[in-house]
Amino acid sequence: MPKILRSLKLIINYKTWVITGLSVLSSYLCFHLGLTAKFPDMLVGVAIVFPVVFSIGSAYTRRETALQRFSDFKGHAIALYYASRDWSSGKDHDLSVQARSIILEMLLTMKDMFKSNNHEVWDKDEKKIYELFSKLSSLTMEFRNHGVQSGEISRVSQYVSKMIIAFDNMRIIHRYRTPITLRAYSKVFIYSFPIIYGPYFASTFHDFSAQLEYVMPIMYSFILVSLDNIQDQLENPFDEVGEDDIVIDAEETAMHLAD
Repeated sequence: MPKILRSLKLIINYKTWVITGLSVLSSYLCFHLGLTAKFPDMLVGVAIVFPVVFSIGSAYTRRETALQRFSDFKGHAIALYYASRDWSSGKDHDLSVQARSIILEMLLTMKDMFKSNNHEVWDKDEKKIYELFSKLSSLTMEFRNHGVQSGEISRVSQYVSKMIIAFDNMRIIHRYRTPITLRAYSKVFIYSFPIIYGPYFASTFHDFSAQLEYVMPIMYSFILVSLDNIQDQLENPFDEVGEDDIVIDAEETAMHLAD
């Protein structure tokens, strides 16, 4: 139950109550002023619901892709750590310690970077990430000094390459989201529709029992604004605000990087 309530708080917020209040007020004024009209119901689906559902589907697909790329990054990072720990002929080195330190610092930096919308912080963290990739690449070259064959070194270098590709995919997913114009279009109609449709809601008052006249404007407002809130929660899969966001947990990864 607490989890359900927490989820409801994310999709029913102050915007829901504001739009609902304005919708009820619009319906009330239109009814008492005699302003009624029979607007087509299909307009809601064509102009609002379809674009919003498309945006939600697009945002969810991006989130699933980001999960796959993070899994690729994490999997290759762990494989690289195991290689630094187990592939050398001797144990008188600290390759695994260095690899572990670099990987954990990467994860912590990525977490701060993807949660931030500040361009200065973003640029600083992105530069740091690539500096850590450079260190990781240099570390793989040290494998040669500890008896690791050139073929295995090539494989480790591929791990680093695939980590870079996975990171860049996540970076692009964070930066390029659902089309801004589509989101703006959806928001304009979502927030204006319940108010504009006041004459339509007023025309249905006689179809309902007393005290139930405002059911329609309330339901339309809750449904449409909730859909918009769901899309907002999925828009950035890394901000750790929504229930479905990706959590970059460096501590969990540290459990797999143990000697």
